[in-house]
Amino acid sequence: MPFFLETGRLALRPLGEADVDPLLDLDNDPEVMRFINGGRPTTRETVLAESLPRFVHRCPCIGHPGFWAAQDRSTHEFLGWFELKPLDDHSAAEAELGYRLNRSAWGRGYATEGAIALVRKGFTEFGVERVTANTMTANASSRRVMEKAGLSYVRTFFEEWPEPIEGSELGDVEYALTRADWERSAGARGDAHRRGDIP
Repeated sequence: MPFFLETGRLALRPLGEADVDPLLDLDNDPEVMRFINGGRPTTRETVLAESLPRFVHRCPCIGHPGFWAAQDRSTHEFLGWFELKPLDDHSAAEAELGYRLNRSAWGRGYATEGAIALVRKGFTEFGVERVTANTMTANASSRRVMEKAGLSYVRTFFEEWPEPIEGSELGDVEYALTRADWERSAGARGDAHRRGDIP
């Protein structure tokens, strides 16, 4: 299967039915899911009926799905997934950045490496004008990744949670980066190139 994107250490490729088991393992780690659903278990039926169709859906405006499996280029280990999905199927102007990685990949810079590369691809190839990302206010690790990828805090907002989880009372935060601001940050992009984070 051809890779969608490669960085110094990561290879991103389309997700498919062969990924159901690793996706199920990912979504059944309570620490991985702590800020998503409070760590509640996910069933195979949910992955097949809800997650996989969303992951493989091709967005007409970019000609690709908005989600990709991430694997280690050296070991081919499945690390999780990344998202850069247009908010509107028919316009790439605004796209949402996201990521969910196995605990074994935490603290090693993979999330930042993949996020930087996807932001660059969005602005240079997909015609994205604004990248946005959301997480719980309490999710400090995810917020750091957004900041390292160049996104800045926009607002805190509150939504109704069907089943509130620890930290949900603090609300959620939105981060964003515009193409104009990204183009002005040539120094940051140069640092990423030197590190080998982006090709």
